[in-house]
Amino acid sequence: MTAPYPIVFEPMLLNKVWGGDSLSRVGKPVPPGSTIGESWEVADLASTSASGAGGGSAQSKILHGALAGRTLHDAMRTWGNAMLGDASGAGEANAHFPLLIKYLDARENLSVQVHPSIAYAKQHSGAHIKTECWYILHAQPGAVIYKGVKPGVTREMFAHALHNRQSVVPMLEAVPAMQGDCHLLPSGTVHALGAGVLAAEVQTPSDTTFRVDDWGRAGRELHVEQALACIMWERARDATRLVAGQRVSRLVTTGYFEVDEARIAMHEHWACDEAFSRSAPLVLMILAGAGVLRAKGCDAVPLRAGITALVPASLAHTCAIEASEAVTVLRAAPR
Repeated sequence: MTAPYPIVFEPMLLNKVWGGDSLSRVGKPVPPGSTIGESWEVADLASTSASGAGGGSAQSKILHGALAGRTLHDAMRTWGNAMLGDASGAGEANAHFPLLIKYLDARENLSVQVHPSIAYAKQHSGAHIKTECWYILHAQPGAVIYKGVKPGVTREMFAHALHNRQSVVPMLEAVPAMQGDCHLLPSGTVHALGAGVLAAEVQTPSDTTFRVDDWGRAGRELHVEQALACIMWERARDATRLVAGQRVSRLVTTGYFEVDEARIAMHEHWACDEAFSRSAPLVLMILAGAGVLRAKGCDAVPLRAGITALVPASLAHTCAIEASEAVTVLRAAPR
């Protein structure tokens, strides 16, 4: 049996009407003038929505080592609990990896959308919750994100605007997009990534999306009644960011995943499970810098900005990053 080792995957690049060419900033092979909106870094979905990833399965392909050319789902079956530890799905014979990790490039505004609420998902077998967070990597001057409704906005007000083909954007909170901010968007939060924003995304493994406003673009379906059944009529949570003076800060805690940011100085050696006590796989998104990832008994993995590495739970306590340049890393772990 192949022993677990830290793995890196071939990114899945998706064309989007709102996409651009800025994913080249994080090392993706995106030529100038492209409309690449998403780079799926870690994915293990048995099916996707036709309006999301185009239908069918989406499973990341391993780039190196004994399982090169095989999928993340193959690694899940091969390594079992050594992959998941105590995280959700451990012990299930055909468990899927419980996170979906992406980069997003919004050359134009994304549609105003919402993902299924917990109540809606329980009542509709084809709908799956999508709790997500956005970490802002780059934003053009004046760029914003939209999240949650303004105080006083009701379902009736929203529905009236939608049924009369009026924009709902004035009813949303517009928040300046600031590099280093992390925005948590629980499923049921109405939201849109604004034009001119490059973000890293950690989310539950679903792409069920209900569009309510598409900025006047024609040809894409809207899902008004489904969205109205799911939206939480409340203000969204404030952004979080790395605490000044700390090397590692918790940015997000949900019932599905946790996300931390770490800053590693040049020539520093950083234990990947620092300030982390559970047995779970660690997803490491290298946002800036360079170095190598080492785990006991495994080949070293070169790191640079844009590389996303998955460390199986059984190796998390032996894994470390040696920084040849100052490194910024997002560490995500399923619960």
